[in-house]
Amino acid sequence: MAGRAPRVQGIGRGARPARRPRRFGVVVARFNEEISKRLLDGALQVFRSHGSDPSQVEVHWVPGSFELPQAALHLALTGRFAALVCLGVVIRGETPHFEHVAREAAAGIREVALATGVPAAFGVVTALNEAQAWERAGGKVGNRGEEAALAALEMAEFVSRVGRRRG
Repeated sequence: MAGRAPRVQGIGRGARPARRPRRFGVVVARFNEEISKRLLDGALQVFRSHGSDPSQVEVHWVPGSFELPQAALHLALTGRFAALVCLGVVIRGETPHFEHVAREAAAGIREVALATGVPAAFGVVTALNEAQAWERAGGKVGNRGEEAALAALEMAEFVSRVGRRRG
């Protein structure tokens, strides 16, 4: 889907923000740091625009996208976060390394969410070249950091709403 994600009232398609403050964790890969910072800026802007106090959003840096799942797992296991956002940039090179890192980051982040029940949003740009990565970090095709933060907010609300129905 090209272009920015549509802006909808509330968090996402029909979701409403929770009434109590919630903490969010953001894990950012340092590899391709300049682009990752743009993803982070987008994510933080979404949290601010949806009423999250900056003190309720923790940012943690890791070496690269391969390390995102391990860091996310450690954060999820603390029980402090309503959701996590994982941000990074993987750019294709001349070797199959790109495929391995991208696949393992995606699978690992998914596994964190499934194993812990803490939503872990995938905000990793996988691009064929640096220009494509910049376009996905605030360029013509949007900001994957913003999109991941929106997904985290919506999933945190979903988990909170479904959890209230138990028992």
